[in-house]
Amino acid sequence: MKINKTFTLSIVFLIAITAAFTAGYWLHSIQYPTLAHFPVLSEAYQLVQQHGYQDLPADPAMEYGAIRGMLNAYGDPHTSFMEPVQAQLNNDTLSGSYGGIGAQMGRDSQGFIIVHPFADSPAIQAGLQDGDRLINVDGTPITAETSIEDLVAIVRGPEGKTVRITIARPPDYTEMEFSVRRANIPLPSVTSYLDASEARLGIISVNVIASSTPDEIQQAVEELKSRGASHFALDLRGNGGGLLNEGVDIARLFLEDGVIIQQQYKDQDIETYQVKKPGILADIPLVIFVDGNTASAAEIISGSLQAHGRTPLIGTHTYGKDSIQLVFELQDESSLHVTSAKWWVPGLEPPVGQGGLRPDITIPTESVEGSDPFLDAAIQYFFGN
Repeated sequence: MKINKTFTLSIVFLIAITAAFTAGYWLHSIQYPTLAHFPVLSEAYQLVQQHGYQDLPADPAMEYGAIRGMLNAYGDPHTSFMEPVQAQLNNDTLSGSYGGIGAQMGRDSQGFIIVHPFADSPAIQAGLQDGDRLINVDGTPITAETSIEDLVAIVRGPEGKTVRITIARPPDYTEMEFSVRRANIPLPSVTSYLDASEARLGIISVNVIASSTPDEIQQAVEELKSRGASHFALDLRGNGGGLLNEGVDIARLFLEDGVIIQQQYKDQDIETYQVKKPGILADIPLVIFVDGNTASAAEIISGSLQAHGRTPLIGTHTYGKDSIQLVFELQDESSLHVTSAKWWVPGLEPPVGQGGLRPDITIPTESVEGSDPFLDAAIQYFFGN
């Protein structure tokens, strides 16, 4: 069983009582309940199987449905279940890279999936072209009914391994087969740019807190400085969180000293995360953009910097998610995300979990055509114009 610490904003999924696998299987089968502890569930399943007029769905649909039903009864909105495909894509996002061919998938006018290779990617090097229609990947037929999510999971895999891809090339849709060797493909979590109206302001937009994000932020600041930026906005709007340790490390980049957060797992002592040494970005002029979808690890960054008086928050109240999920990889590579701890920023009132963070500079929720009021507020704060 693989376990990771993560923050996630999840739709309410459900629980499965799942025994662990590999070396720890027998120990876990003793410690945890089994199907024998749920006789009514077993009886109901058998009755549907024996007397149901329509056929049962293909495995493991019934099992996954039971997992979701149990989690719904459990009642925690952030304890969730991900099927294998979603779990794999989520892991790729949080790792900051994946083993793949370097291509985006889309659909043509007839609904078939087509490929758009990235420049200098393994896909381009193997001979794939923009607009090629995918027909088969490693023996799996690809049709108009295939979901892009399922296809992406098939195409991705271990770096250095070869994937066989059959395409139909327009305009006559001649079938061709290629062998593409997967490579490490970055999944950047950060984009950065200079404000169009104020070149001294560099904007660093972070969409998820992944393992690569602290380094990406440092690189973005250096690149923006080289282009003339002297003041910076860390844009965490719409950022639903990500990895705990990386969220803490990002806060450390911008702080001289002090406590970032404290956390506590069930029946455990309180743990304290502190700044170990002055951060490499502790001196840069900074504001942070937040909104109602800024959550979890993104709130750790925002809340700790606000509590230290390091930077003002510009925007609206944040989401208010102060829980920590442990992620358990199950035996079929699905995953169970279990709320296992709470965190808080010492001295921050009200706590994050009570309505989210309060911005220092409030931005109206109504959008203004042709203008970004967040950028306008940052320019006013820094430069007074």
